[in-house]
Amino acid sequence: MTLAQMQAQFRAWLVEGNDAPMRNVARHAGAGLDVYQNNYRAQLVGCLETSFPQVRKWLGEENFIHAAISHIGRQPPHAWTLDVYGSAFDETLKAVFPDNPDLHELAWIEYAVSDAFVSADASPLSLDGLTDIDWGTARIHLTPSLRSRVATTNAEAIWSALCAEQTLPESEMLAEARGLLVWRVGYATWFKEVDALEHAALLRLQRDASFESLCEWLAVRLGEDEGVEKAGALLASWLNAGLIVGTETMQ
Repeated sequence: MTLAQMQAQFRAWLVEGNDAPMRNVARHAGAGLDVYQNNYRAQLVGCLETSFPQVRKWLGEENFIHAAISHIGRQPPHAWTLDVYGSAFDETLKAVFPDNPDLHELAWIEYAVSDAFVSADASPLSLDGLTDIDWGTARIHLTPSLRSRVATTNAEAIWSALCAEQTLPESEMLAEARGLLVWRVGYATWFKEVDALEHAALLRLQRDASFESLCEWLAVRLGEDEGVEKAGALLASWLNAGLIVGTETMQ
């Protein structure tokens, strides 16, 4: 057996818990290998506990450990840092607790908050030079820290109550789907729930940075006058929130 083969078998045993490839080595190593594997799993459980304290509160210790162990089996570490290990924990929770969308959205919020905090730096666009911008040809650059997803439950209210250690609301489905936004300005991470139209507008702006195109899209949906008015209101809101970090003129 080559060293590369042995390393591959060791990794498979460590990650998957499959004892067969390591049977020969285990006879010589004794209990040492079990200690190594337990330490590996305990470290990953600890990583998830650190990354998802509010999910842990909401789920309870026993259910959280069950979900964490399932995640370790489904998702081996894949990056140079354990900071990103929880990136797909919401997907694991969907598999383990498929009937709890509030839990899935809560886990997304918790990871997005930490992920946005370590995202690339970008300063909000200064309001001083806005009069010099030709919005008809402007391309808008949103902050690279922006994270968003569709919201179907009151996970935002649950998250806020958990963080503030207040009385937790009953989980419920929203009457209409909305959007969840997470972004960073300086050293502060912000979190906001928005209506479906604003969420769709931001997603469109991420794909096509043209402000004129956004105005046309809103005009089709709301009518010309209301669409242009809505575009201006959204632009002002995003500027004030620090979501816009720059513009450039389309050639």
